[in-house]
Amino acid sequence: MPTATVNGTTLSYDDTGPRNGVALVFSHSLFFNRSMFRHQVERFAADYRVIVYDHRGQGDSAPASLGLLDMDTLTEDAAALIEHLDLGPCHFLGNSMGGFVALRLAARRPDLLRSAVALGSSAESEHKLAEFAPLVEHMQRHGTAEVIDALMYIMLGDATLTDPAKEELRREWRAYMLSLPPAIGDAAYGVIHRKSVVDELAAATVPVLAIAGAEDHAYPPPLSSQLIADVVATARHVTVPQAGHSVALEQPEAVNDHLARHFATVDEDRTRACARQPRSRPGRRLR
Repeated sequence: MPTATVNGTTLSYDDTGPRNGVALVFSHSLFFNRSMFRHQVERFAADYRVIVYDHRGQGDSAPASLGLLDMDTLTEDAAALIEHLDLGPCHFLGNSMGGFVALRLAARRPDLLRSAVALGSSAESEHKLAEFAPLVEHMQRHGTAEVIDALMYIMLGDATLTDPAKEELRREWRAYMLSLPPAIGDAAYGVIHRKSVVDELAAATVPVLAIAGAEDHAYPPPLSSQLIADVVATARHVTVPQAGHSVALEQPEAVNDHLARHFATVDEDRTRACARQPRSRPGRRLR
């Protein structure tokens, strides 16, 4: 698999689709890895350049110490990866932890983005810190085995947890979360101790799409997609039925339809805006 050495770490990624296409960059959730977006890769790689990557300290990327797993550092990693692969301006999409990164990029690095999509995510500081802190501390000491049922409940919605048709999905990701070492607790610590970006996002100009699962046990729609849309003037929000926190994985077809409409709208608006601009000088690359 390809790797990129950026921002003091090494990130593993997959790069699929036409190299001259508009780029979609997917940023995964805590307790998952880049393969959680396999359905999005299958849907969009024919027309877009699709990059999925693992965060530092997770998946196949390089390990990292506790002090280097905060959301600001992960956001700098993402920006450096976009620049390293010459992907900008791209659509950047993230689920949960990846959504925290997407929102920070929208606020801080609009030059790299066409749009940001936050799935099952939040712009606020952690509202369940008192509940999640003991869980994170346990994982830092003992791993995930004794708390796996709690993790499954946090990461998946009621329909996914009970639907016989979702058994394979449940089995795959339960096994993956059970395989995670205690170091995953350090990544979780970075997530729950993040700072709010509500004030930063108030000035954001990048189009933002916030997607929530109707059964999200971690960040219900009023605390996630609705709040993001209330804060960001360029944002809109949608709620996907029968999905929880891992909405892109739980209801991929519905999410992909929302994404396709979002990409088309943003790219059409961008094309119209570019047509109104003075013609660029010869030799300048436009995307």
